[in-house]
Amino acid sequence: MYIYKAAVLGAGAMGAEIAQTISFSGLPVVIKDVNQELVDKGIAKARAIYQRRVERGKMSAADVEPKMALISGTTSYDGFEDVDIVIEAVPEKMDLKQRVFKELDESTPEACILASNTSALSISEMATATRRPEKVVGMHFFYPAHVMKLVEVIPGLVTSDETVDDTAAFAESLRKIAVRVQECAGFLVNRLLLPYLNEAVMALQEGAATAPEIDAAMRDWGFPMGPFTLCDTLGLDVCASVGRTLYESYGPRMAPALLWEKIAAAGRLGVKGGAGFYSYGEAGAGEGVDQTVQAMIADVQKETGVSGTEFSVDRLLYPMINEAIICLQEHVSSASDMDIAMLAGVGFPQERGGILKYADTLGLDTVLDSLERYAKELGPRFWPAPMLKRMVAAGHLGQKVGRGFFAY
Repeated sequence: MYIYKAAVLGAGAMGAEIAQTISFSGLPVVIKDVNQELVDKGIAKARAIYQRRVERGKMSAADVEPKMALISGTTSYDGFEDVDIVIEAVPEKMDLKQRVFKELDESTPEACILASNTSALSISEMATATRRPEKVVGMHFFYPAHVMKLVEVIPGLVTSDETVDDTAAFAESLRKIAVRVQECAGFLVNRLLLPYLNEAVMALQEGAATAPEIDAAMRDWGFPMGPFTLCDTLGLDVCASVGRTLYESYGPRMAPALLWEKIAAAGRLGVKGGAGFYSYGEAGAGEGVDQTVQAMIADVQKETGVSGTEFSVDRLLYPMINEAIICLQEHVSSASDMDIAMLAGVGFPQERGGILKYADTLGLDTVLDSLERYAKELGPRFWPAPMLKRMVAAGHLGQKVGRGFFAY
C-alpha cells in the first residue's frame, strides 16, 4: 500500500514534529487538535523547524513555503476522508486514546492505517475501540521526532503483516530506521532506557554522587547527554508515566526510586516547567547542583535509611544490559535490531557497538559476576536474566571465545 496522504492527531510537540517530518518527505499531511489555537501552535512549531534548517544552511528560504503548503490544520475530521495513515499523538491515557481511535475508525477510509505514537501503552487494547484491529499498529517516534532516526513499529495481537510492512516502509520513506518490536509494556527502547534512568535516580537519592557528577560520567563514557539532562528534556511527567507502566507490568525490578515521587509532587517537570533535577534560567541551561533537590534527597534518605552507596558507570549500564537480555529471551526483538535501536533511539555510543555487542565485549561471565555482586549490594533489581546464566554455563562468553549474542 502506498501512502499518498497522512494525518496526525494531536498538535503538541510530538504531533507537530511528526507532521513536519512527513511534509519534509513531500507528502501532504493534515494535523488535528481540539481547538484552533492548538492547531496554529502545531503549525507554527513545524514552521520553526524549517526556519532553523534555513538558518543552519540546510535548506533555502525559498523551499520553506512549498513544504509548509503541504501541512493543513483542522479542529474536526475534515480532510481525513482520503488519508492513508493517521498517527495518533495525544496524551498517554488509554481512555483518551480509545476514544479517538473510535472516532478515527468512523472518520477514515476502511483501508487507512491507524497508528499510535504511544511510548508504552498497549496497541492491542487501543485496537479494541475499532472495527479494524488488523489495521491498528504502534508507530513510536522518538523525541525530537524531526531529528531522531528511530521508529519502533509495534504490531498488536491481530495486526496484519501487511499493516506492519506498510508502516515500516512509510517510516523508511521518512528517512527513518524502522525496527519491528513485539508488543510489551514500554516496547523496546523505553523498556531498556528506564532501568538506566531509574538507577541514576537511585544513585542520586542514595548520595552516591551528585546529578552533575553522574551526568558528566555518562557523557564521558559516550552518551550524548547525561541521564538527568535527558529526563529534564523529555519531561519528568513523561518519564514517570512510562515508569508506572513498566512497574505495573514487570514488578519489583522496575520499582521507581522514591525521589521520582518527591520531584513529581513538587511539580518539577523539567525544562518545560523551568525546573526538574536541575533549575533552568532564561537560557534554559541547568545550573549545577540544585539545593531543592538536595533537600528532597535528605528527606528520602531519612525515609529509606540508605545513603553513602557507591557510584560507577557500570551501576547504570548493567540494569540496561540485563533488561536487554530479558527482552531477547522474550523475543521482543532480535539482537541486531536491539543494538540498532539503542544506537539510533538513545544515542548509545557507536564506538561501543550497541548494547549487546558491548556485553559481548565485556565478557558475559563478567556481566554475570557483576550483576550478582550488585544484586547482593544494592538489591534484587539486578538479579541476572536466566538467559545470561544459561549462556555463561554453556561457555558462550562473548567476543573472547568467538560466540556470545553474536558470532565473532
